[in-house]
Amino acid sequence: MELMHVLSEKLKEWGASLIGFSDVHNKLSAELLKYPYAVTVGVRLSDAIIDEIKDKPTFTYFHHYRTVNTLIDQITLRGMLYIQESGFKALAIPASQTVNDAEDAHFGLFAHKTAAVMAGLGWIGRSGLFISSDYGPRVRLGTILTEMPLTSAGEDVEQNCGDCRLCVQSCPAMALTGNCWEAGCDRSKLVDVNACSDYMTSKFKLIGRGAVCGICVRVCPWGNK
Repeated sequence: MELMHVLSEKLKEWGASLIGFSDVHNKLSAELLKYPYAVTVGVRLSDAIIDEIKDKPTFTYFHHYRTVNTLIDQITLRGMLYIQESGFKALAIPASQTVNDAEDAHFGLFAHKTAAVMAGLGWIGRSGLFISSDYGPRVRLGTILTEMPLTSAGEDVEQNCGDCRLCVQSCPAMALTGNCWEAGCDRSKLVDVNACSDYMTSKFKLIGRGAVCGICVRVCPWGNK
């Protein structure tokens, strides 16, 4: 518990806006089973930059997106090294990286949203985005997987989208199904990731090579509280 407290304080000092701990052993691929615990790190996005998004991403948002990802990678790297110096193995999962040799090229090594939800930090919205109880979808996530025993202090957060469908109605790619997330459901129940990716590439290629959109982030009422 002392190590968890010290780690939390260090992560905050290094720039984390939210922190959570969870046991994810039943959510891991075979090669990651040796790291059954997860530290979730979240960094809040700039409201001023998100609010500039209207019907397409902005150049400022693309730069901000990448810069925050870099900050998260720096925070999780330092956290990983601290855990290692404390005598435990750990692995920092990149904030935004797809594994090209995976069956689905739109998946990363581990889903940050999974650990964040299990840590009680929020839920998955109709947009397929992680919705923080504090910041809505205006947050980026990173994860440190580790063998260091961790205790989650969070409780499960109910899916709080209610009848809201703003993200579904606002998606220019029509990639959102409108379904509500349920624990264990496949991502395709919520989002057609190929439709999203293809639309961004064809329409927003001049802005970050079509890597980001941000419309569903901007319209979500939980981020506009």
